Amino acid sequence: MTAKAIVIIGNGVAGTTLAREVRKRSDAKITVISEEYPYFYSRPALMYLYMGMLSISDVKPYEDWFWAKNRIDLIHRRAQQIDIENHDVELDNGASVHYDTLVIATGSRWNKFGWPGQELKGVVGMTHLSDIQELEELSADAKEAVIVGGGLIGVEMAEMLLSRGMHVTFLVRKDRYWAAILTKQEAALVGRHLQEHGVKLLFSTELHEILSDDAGRVRAVRTNKDEEIPCTLVALTAGVHPVIDLVRDSPVETQKGILVDNSFATNIPGIYAIGDCAQFRNPLPQRKKIEQLWYTAKMHGATLAHILTGETKTYQPGIFFNSAKFFDIEYQTYGVAPSETPDDEESFYWEAPSGNRSLRINFDKQERYVKSFTLLGLRTRHAVAEYWIAGHTPINDVIADIGAFDFDAEFSPRYQQMIVDAFCAAYPEERVALRTRKGLFTPFLRNLFNPAMHKE
Repeated sequence: MTAKAIVIIGNGVAGTTLAREVRKRSDAKITVISEEYPYFYSRPALMYLYMGMLSISDVKPYEDWFWAKNRIDLIHRRAQQIDIENHDVELDNGASVHYDTLVIATGSRWNKFGWPGQELKGVVGMTHLSDIQELEELSADAKEAVIVGGGLIGVEMAEMLLSRGMHVTFLVRKDRYWAAILTKQEAALVGRHLQEHGVKLLFSTELHEILSDDAGRVRAVRTNKDEEIPCTLVALTAGVHPVIDLVRDSPVETQKGILVDNSFATNIPGIYAIGDCAQFRNPLPQRKKIEQLWYTAKMHGATLAHILTGETKTYQPGIFFNSAKFFDIEYQTYGVAPSETPDDEESFYWEAPSGNRSLRINFDKQERYVKSFTLLGLRTRHAVAEYWIAGHTPINDVIADIGAFDFDAEFSPRYQQMIVDAFCAAYPEERVALRTRKGLFTPFLRNLFNPAMHKE
């Protein structure tokens, strides 16, 4: 049965998707509470806002009039406390909002790990619009910057700061960039690309302390190697954590995030959690307990909308996917592709002669069906990857039909024949099978554009 009054705390992509999808299906009263900014905006676009490529109006997917027209009430206040017994959310101005169903979608915040000096002026992160506004102010006189953390947000931050003419030093705790995700070959490819763009990479290097000048502004960092690096700006990009302060001391059960089942229900009837702040009690196979991705947050909101409007539904995210960009190199991954090949898998790796494109396919060692794809510098078709992985497609069939995977722009270089040749060289026993299979597309693949296979 549809809830009478749905209150959503948080207006990120999870909370906003929920509000929109419920409104499509229901006349329930919907209220969205957010302290950070009155309207939903695209967090992945924050870097382009800072770089001057987009304005604030460009990063808001909906016009300001959209909410009133769709009867979604927006409250720009901080939710301070939940009165579970009386079903009220208490706000920072003393007012309260009554709910029949409460959804917590408070998102995540960038990590601080207790480094000395982490509260100094000049220390920034990037999860909210307010972070970009602060960074804008600090950038006026910043010439040297240090980035801490070897993940995707760190690369975005590097590109942003370089666009303002800063010298950027990147501290990477492991012996290579993003060692938990990329193989040594892939990390080397990305590392070369970052250095070509002017990023100074320091591997096996950790932040030890942030040093202050007499005015309380960052003047340098000291590393675990006792090296002092002068800077006036330090970007902390070593991951994020769920924002759960609102329920930390309440009966709502938490660990790192707010504990939920696969229908996003907490241990308290009528209270749900979605997005970056939610932690699954029993995650689905090959999925993480906390999923802090844009597309999964959107799926959280859409799934819960069906549940709150009377449908029986559980979260089914499908095959794992992620994408990003390392300056000019696009990154895509489909399926679970660990940096170290599991014992029951084999891994085929191809890299273009130019050294700025690569393809990695992991496949089952015994049954020979594909399990994951990792690509750098190549645009590929999401639907084809899912079809191949879900269908347990044999690796030789994938290689034979690799042209159907390509989604690069017209007139872009084509690498399919190089990939086929490299695979045959690595697995000569597959050559006959490939010759037999070449061009014999399945009906699914015949319906997709299939560029001709030819060399660069």
